[in-house]
Amino acid sequence: MEYIFEAEKICKKYKNKKVLNDVSFKLKKGHIYGLIGPNGAGKTTIMRIMAGLTEQSSGNMKFFEKPGDDDNGRKRMSFILETPYMDPNMTAYENMQYIQYVRGVSNKKRIDELLEFVGIADTGKKNAKKFSLGMRQRLGIAMALMPSPEFMVLDEPFNGLDPEGFADLRGILSELVKKNNMTILVSSHILKELSELCTDYIIIRNGQIVETISQEELEEKCKSYISVRTNDTSKAAAIIEKQLGIKNYKIDEKNEMHIFESINMIEKISKTITDNGLTILKFVLEEESLEQYYLSKVGESDE
Repeated sequence: MEYIFEAEKICKKYKNKKVLNDVSFKLKKGHIYGLIGPNGAGKTTIMRIMAGLTEQSSGNMKFFEKPGDDDNGRKRMSFILETPYMDPNMTAYENMQYIQYVRGVSNKKRIDELLEFVGIADTGKKNAKKFSLGMRQRLGIAMALMPSPEFMVLDEPFNGLDPEGFADLRGILSELVKKNNMTILVSSHILKELSELCTDYIIIRNGQIVETISQEELEEKCKSYISVRTNDTSKAAAIIEKQLGIKNYKIDEKNEMHIFESINMIEKISKTITDNGLTILKFVLEEESLEQYYLSKVGESDE
């Protein structure tokens, strides 16, 4: 299996404070990963280490299966950390010309192609300082795409965007992965922002990886279920399994049974339990949202 990036036990200390503690994860080609956690969890520190802007205190990295101290790996990547860099007194085209020179790209048609792709080809002589936040984000993406990267790292790219701007940027990133089989790592402190974009999530809190989970696994954990509590929950479980054939359930630490199948048979399940002499103390159709799941992993805030 080809991994675009591998982090192994990355630690980072600032004076006596440990900001990252044994952070390990792997990124596969063609996936969109959401690095998600509260403000101060360590997301930006991880990305700055990946970009070579700060050095880890210990641990190892690999880019494209080569050691992290090999800069050839970073040449196949693009980074937008915090806010996209651009000259506010230059036009979109002029900013693109500058980044084309810096990254050594000779294809003159690429500027027009990229500005068209991100939807700001018609900005003409308007300087970047007059752009809306969404337009600046689009220009930042276009500049990052100039060298045709295989891997993009984006730190909180949706901050401050209105719903339309968020939807537009999400569409651009999804199209990049679909067309070019690119890998993207994007950070956010709000799971809801990433739930319609990412294929995988890396959840971080207090400098430690809490969980790495795919979108499919996350949806499975957050799907609807019937929550049941009776005067004998174990017996109720045996009854629904034997008489109704329900096997996809679990009993949690509160002695409540969560039934994940046949949720359209609420009345039948309830009647079957009571017909067998049990008393129902709780019978509710519930659904844990992605946001609730995220908060259950990281809490409200690190601050």
